[in-house]
Amino acid sequence: MNVERSALSVESSGNPPAPDYPAITEYLFALKSIGVRFGIDRMHRLVEALGHPERRYPVVHLAGTNGKGSVSAMLESILRTAGSRTGLYTSPHLVKLGERVQVDRHILSEAEIVAYTHELRPVAQKLAAAGPDEHPTFFEFMTAMAFLQFARREVDVAVIEVGLGGRLDGTNVVQPEVTVITSIGLDHMEQLGDNVAKIAHEKAGIIKDGRPVVLGRLPAEAEQVIREVARAHHAPIHSVREVFGENLADYPETNLEGDYQRWNAATATLAARLLRSRFKLDDATITRGLRQVSWPGRWQRTSIGGRPLILDASHNPEGAQVLENNLHKLVASTGRKPVIVTGVLGEFRARALLDVVCRYAKEVHLVPPHQERACTYEQLETIVPEEHRALLRRATLEQVFPDAHHCSVGGPDDTVVVTGSIYLLGEVLTRIEPDRGSGEGRLQDF
Repeated sequence: MNVERSALSVESSGNPPAPDYPAITEYLFALKSIGVRFGIDRMHRLVEALGHPERRYPVVHLAGTNGKGSVSAMLESILRTAGSRTGLYTSPHLVKLGERVQVDRHILSEAEIVAYTHELRPVAQKLAAAGPDEHPTFFEFMTAMAFLQFARREVDVAVIEVGLGGRLDGTNVVQPEVTVITSIGLDHMEQLGDNVAKIAHEKAGIIKDGRPVVLGRLPAEAEQVIREVARAHHAPIHSVREVFGENLADYPETNLEGDYQRWNAATATLAARLLRSRFKLDDATITRGLRQVSWPGRWQRTSIGGRPLILDASHNPEGAQVLENNLHKLVASTGRKPVIVTGVLGEFRARALLDVVCRYAKEVHLVPPHQERACTYEQLETIVPEEHRALLRRATLEQVFPDAHHCSVGGPDDTVVVTGSIYLLGEVLTRIEPDRGSGEGRLQDF
């Protein structure tokens, strides 16, 4: 079995169901009606009320349009390989809500989510007494759970991924040992700005006074903005390009597939080197950690019914460029175009993705994720140029994957690629890996 596929599913099993869990998830789902409310003043008040659990362990804080999840997983793997007890906070989850908060890659159990919600609820109600906008959001609840879990499990270090943006994100109450900005591209423009410079400024909002900053491979315009912010904070910059150059052969290797993952591996390596003296991170440990990373859904190769299946989250223009590179290599190695299953949130993202997909696919099966923001069949079909529309098929997840062992699309010699929204990948994993438990898609968004 694929290492990436097995690690999380094994570690998430074995916990008995919590009797109160359905009611708790209903409460958390109701918090989502609050929506995304930017600003960190509310989160500052929440962590103060909790006694600042986020200050009890060193933190690495990561932002970026793409790659921040992969770099977080790589850095966690390196630190755990060195013998550290690690906290890992990422979002959204693929299948289970508890995936967002992990200690040594063991996810938060249903019982722990119930207990933390009972603990946080009266605190939230007390804060909300000052005004309706003072009640913590769903994401802030989950962030508080992470901070508390990491403190109580006495982690040696926590790797914390920004939810959205950076400057106004709920995680931005931490004082990190190292700040990482993995990439800058056009995504979430309605919240972060309509050009690369504006988005870079929002991501750079996680930079703190005097704390080192690691930069992944960024557009020149974005890098200039971030360097200006870092200079104002007297924060030293460590650049992947400056250290590793432009030749991919000089970049670190990782078990995650794709050229971009070597860029991510270089970013994680620079961050690890900055933590070297504190966590006994020699070069051999960094290399071992990079070769045993668990991060499902990133060009993840597996199989179903004896047929090759690839799962790859690719949900914005920058990700579509990476997808094109991977699809080009796949067609070259197999001599066949793959059958592609895809669904996307938002027409802007869909245009970039479908442009790539239709040029490399034998056929395209449209499967909208079960999310309010998902593009409909009609929206996706309209985006596709007339000359490619014959490739399109409308489908449902249940039709494509009738059970955990069968895929109904394509022929026995076809590779099936599922790509697009991470929410779609989570729904697929729920069907083909039932040991993960029932999916919690309602709690994915935000």
